[in-house]
Amino acid sequence: MAKPLTDGERRKQISVRGLAGLGDVAEVRKSFNRHLHFTLVKDRNVATRRDYYLALAHTVRDHLVGRWIRTQQRYYERDPKRIYYLSLEFYMGRTLQNTMVNLGLQNACDEAIYQLGLDLEELEEIEEDAGLGNGGLGRLAACFLDSMATLGLAAYGYGIRYEFGIFNQKIVNGWQVEEADDWLRYGNPWEKARPEYMLPVHFYGRVEHSPEGVRWLDTQVVLAMPYDTPVPGYKNDTVNTMRLWSAKAPNDFKLHDFNVGGYIEAVLDRNLAENISRVLYPNDNFFEGKELRLKQEYFVVAATLQDIIRRFKSSKFGCRDPVRTSFETFPDKVAIQLNDTHPALAIPELMRILVDVEKVDWDKAWEITKKTCAYTNHTVLPEALERWPVSMFEKLLPRHLDIIYAINQRHLDHVAALFPGDVDRLRRMSVIEEGDCKRINMAHLCVIGSHAVNGVARIHSEIVRQSVFKDFYELEPEKFQNKTNGITPRRWLLLCNPGLAETIVERIGEGFLTDLSQLKKLLPLVGDEALIRDVAQVKQENKVKFSAFLEKQYGVKVNPSSMFDVHVKRIHEYKRQLLNCLHVVTLYNRIKKDPAQAFVPRTVMIGGKAAPGYHMAKKIIKLVTSIGDIVNHDPIVGDRLKVIFLENYRVSLAEKVIPAADLSQQISTAGTEASGTGNMKFMLNGALTIGTMDGANVEMAEEAGAENLFIFGLRVEDVEALDQKGYNAHEYYDRLPELRQAVDQINSGFFSPREPDCFKDVVDMLLNHDRFKVFADYEAYVACQARVDQLYRNPKEWTKKVIRNIACSGKFSSDRTITEYARDIWGAEPPALQAPPPSLPRD
Repeated sequence: MAKPLTDGERRKQISVRGLAGLGDVAEVRKSFNRHLHFTLVKDRNVATRRDYYLALAHTVRDHLVGRWIRTQQRYYERDPKRIYYLSLEFYMGRTLQNTMVNLGLQNACDEAIYQLGLDLEELEEIEEDAGLGNGGLGRLAACFLDSMATLGLAAYGYGIRYEFGIFNQKIVNGWQVEEADDWLRYGNPWEKARPEYMLPVHFYGRVEHSPEGVRWLDTQVVLAMPYDTPVPGYKNDTVNTMRLWSAKAPNDFKLHDFNVGGYIEAVLDRNLAENISRVLYPNDNFFEGKELRLKQEYFVVAATLQDIIRRFKSSKFGCRDPVRTSFETFPDKVAIQLNDTHPALAIPELMRILVDVEKVDWDKAWEITKKTCAYTNHTVLPEALERWPVSMFEKLLPRHLDIIYAINQRHLDHVAALFPGDVDRLRRMSVIEEGDCKRINMAHLCVIGSHAVNGVARIHSEIVRQSVFKDFYELEPEKFQNKTNGITPRRWLLLCNPGLAETIVERIGEGFLTDLSQLKKLLPLVGDEALIRDVAQVKQENKVKFSAFLEKQYGVKVNPSSMFDVHVKRIHEYKRQLLNCLHVVTLYNRIKKDPAQAFVPRTVMIGGKAAPGYHMAKKIIKLVTSIGDIVNHDPIVGDRLKVIFLENYRVSLAEKVIPAADLSQQISTAGTEASGTGNMKFMLNGALTIGTMDGANVEMAEEAGAENLFIFGLRVEDVEALDQKGYNAHEYYDRLPELRQAVDQINSGFFSPREPDCFKDVVDMLLNHDRFKVFADYEAYVACQARVDQLYRNPKEWTKKVIRNIACSGKFSSDRTITEYARDIWGAEPPALQAPPPSLPRD
């Protein structure tokens, strides 16, 4: 078995990240020692691993700061249109290695750290993931920031600096247990607090109408403290900013209570205000209508819009004196992108500022707001739609409720004029939903208040037009667009899979790292024996390395020659981890039935977090671990089949597992996954996809040829037809003996002998109220998996398909996605500035 190269051996190879110049190495060493000595520890003999990590982080940050300041100065001098990406989630992962890669410093740091007798990879592992997101939506925002900086756009990410990010997942007796993610416990060397830009945010209070205008009075004030994180582009000297807001209580918060002797209580109550930025809500594709969540949504929007308007008014660097007083040009200078409905309050808040504060006429203000805002829809699942009770708004944001009513009234008047007498249409299109509890439909508010609405994959955007927002599409078809998601090739190839990146560079040069479509140059080489050998060897090295990691982390020995079959994403019924479980049980039963038969050995890895309140998702995790307990300890099975639950799946774990995967599972029910981006990461890293025609899988099959993916199952129209007819799970259960056997084993407690009734509710759901039609796709899925086995037996043909997939993954770069957003939505062409070659001396 080929052993993976050591870091030392890899260092000696010519690297895609550029050879480290001796001067760079000496400079890094000097800077590292200075930070270690002066800012961290006086005596190197007592330095801890964390001190070494911090010294390296500060060394790398030194290379950023000058570029960061110059980038911001440049924006004030040129006064380009600025892009503001508003998101309640930014799932950044770790920053050190990404910064080294983008600045072209990785080799110099690697060599310097090696000379100091330390190990770079060990230091990288010390950094906590910045887990300020749940899954795809938050990670997409992170990729977009990378691409906006790499393309040289004047762009800012705005969100919340959650003190506690997505929980850490522990598996105890097969069950998920949540632990708080205290990621800031040891400080964060990448952020810079900016107290001079602290801003007030108002809640509660009352509204007063007078001849002079409308005033929002007697509010409770919370301060928003900004923390800035630099976002470097890839080797281009651009460093943009992600600004995250943290809630602070004002010093007089509740201190009037002091007069009645409540001083201590008043000071303790400051926590109530500061709770706003305490914790990320851990729900993915599920709406939880809590007041604290609504506070978070308004908090980020109110602080951000004040910042945007300050920047718009004063165009000189570091200057606060207004040079612009008219808002006529606001949409020419500002683009606000709403990442899902979470920042939807930007629309009424911008209206409030323009009308109440800046005294702009309502119609003019509405025109400015619509031209400025654009909305990205991320899901079609009804339970994910944000629908806030009017009563909550009335209490928390009374002025915004007035504004939303006024927006809705004008909107409905317009619809009524176009469709006279169509009362049903008015009801369907209203922002206010009548019922037991009056609610505000935030998606409707976003569509009405934006000039562009986009889905995130072609099939998803079609569903948005034809079903979710059908009435709105009929009203304003020109508003609706598609922007297929993408991933950054810097983190998701160069950083996490340097071996594959180098193999590609040897064939086609480095240009693909900023223009991923250049991977097409690999197509003529699909049959090249040397390339087939090298790609297969890199994959094997990644598998050996990941096997060692699994053994160290979980004490599980896996066979690195087995097929690594990987299913990692949030645990959700629509993502159908249960379909995967049924296949595993079927394979297990086949091995038991005929142990003499030749089976392709498989290591099935399933990973992902379940929302803490999502009972069925937690049961699914327990089922995976229970199946693993039985399968992994069955001597008849041996190492032909292993089932591993990957605990605490997060960005830094994804960077390890994705390069090692052979098979990527993307098996959601057609019409439920908006896009997916994990599917793209696996494709780029040389895994083959087994998937349904859903989300971006459709476009992946189009790019690479459907014959180069393993496509199975119902299409969107089949799912609709089945809904019309009525889905009956019992038909499949009665007709398919292997399915029946697997379901009966799960139901009877075969996999949970200590708790025989443990999975009865899972089986009941599958048989009687399964919205996602697991059984309907079982037969096609198992047959498709047999085709996977067949191809895997022929390593050369398998690898040829892998190379074809890599060569055709160019479309799925977030650089392409952001270029399309800039051109079609923001009206801000990326500047055609050539990046200075890395050989130029740094200022």
